[in-house]
Amino acid sequence: MAKLIEELKWRGMIHDVVPGIEEQLNKEMTVGYVGFDPTADSLHVGSLIPIMLLVHLQRHGHKPLALVGGATGMVGDPSGKSEERNLLNSETLQKNIDGVRGQLAKFLEFNEEENSAELLNNFDWMKEFSFIEFIRDVGKNITVNYMMAKDSVKKRIETGISFTEFSYQLLQGYDFYHLNKEKNCRLQMGGSDQWGNITTGTELIRRMGGTESYALTCPLMTKADGGKFGKTEGGTIWLDAEKTSPYKFYQFWLNTSDADAGKYIRTFSLLSKEEIEGLEAEHAEAPHLRVLQKALAEDITCRVHSKEEYETAVKASEILFSKKATEALATIDEKTLLSVFEGVPHIKVSKSELTTAGSFAELLSNTTDEAIFTSKGEARRMIKQGGISINKVKVTNGDEQPSLDFLQEKFLLVQKGKKNYYIVEAS
Repeated sequence: MAKLIEELKWRGMIHDVVPGIEEQLNKEMTVGYVGFDPTADSLHVGSLIPIMLLVHLQRHGHKPLALVGGATGMVGDPSGKSEERNLLNSETLQKNIDGVRGQLAKFLEFNEEENSAELLNNFDWMKEFSFIEFIRDVGKNITVNYMMAKDSVKKRIETGISFTEFSYQLLQGYDFYHLNKEKNCRLQMGGSDQWGNITTGTELIRRMGGTESYALTCPLMTKADGGKFGKTEGGTIWLDAEKTSPYKFYQFWLNTSDADAGKYIRTFSLLSKEEIEGLEAEHAEAPHLRVLQKALAEDITCRVHSKEEYETAVKASEILFSKKATEALATIDEKTLLSVFEGVPHIKVSKSELTTAGSFAELLSNTTDEAIFTSKGEARRMIKQGGISINKVKVTNGDEQPSLDFLQEKFLLVQKGKKNYYIVEAS
């Protein structure tokens, strides 16, 4: 059981740790928890870091608790924030909690075993707690001086921090105390920016007569180029397939730089040290094959989505980057097709206009005001130069009458030159 710390170390997943944790882990099955802030109805790739801490905890025989902050989510954590954030109402919070619950179930074992994971909501024990009771029974145990010394507070003093966010560390600290008392929880884990909040919990437990408690944090994920991890030009990479398609999710990991791939595969995959080192050696010999990125993308996409979604994402990638493009195009679904070509011109035309076109040149220059070509002559010239494909099949004769094989019975994918794509939808 103590090998948990050893594994987290080689994976580069330990930033700070309270001394004595290895002895505790070696002594008995230990209950540990991570808190998740339900500010959205889906977790994002940054959330995978604390999730993986719980996964490793359970894989080494200990019991993980995933705490959803239904109460603290109404207050807002100032850690890492430069300004106050909008507070959420109870209906929005419940929707978010339901979404997070489903995603955590993909990673943790919720079963009848002794170390079965549990999902908890701190609103369940905070809802009956009056303000007077809280400041009398909890607040008196932590001094203002102690709270002011926390980095999350000090960084906000100049710009201003409300009493609401100032009190956040007390609420999180009380969660740890409650779990220590009711669930014999000895360990809280989180990102390094949570160290102040977590140690407020260990201090509160000590002062309120709880059992020995420990804190462990992992480094915040960074990118070698200085960019923010989990962000792309298209925005945040979510775990929810409705917010970020499996194809885009797969592409996010596939496009990882060589400088980051080794760090990411240690943190986010369940591959062994030997497997990872083998992949790194193989990658070093032929970086252009991107074996490290491919292994990373496969491992995470399969666990967050499914093996089937991963295979569909690979097929979708072949549309742009493989000689198997025609075959791949015929087998992917509408949602994936539109995801691959999100942002390209989307032209809607009546099906009769497309099926009655007398030639390819007419079809390509007669798609309403958003015509791909302004004239038949221009279309013929481009076709003659070999610059036009429909559904990844080269068009060779502009005057030939089209025989159209619609994708999903309503789409044509037109490629003009090397990089210009158009989705033509027969409506």
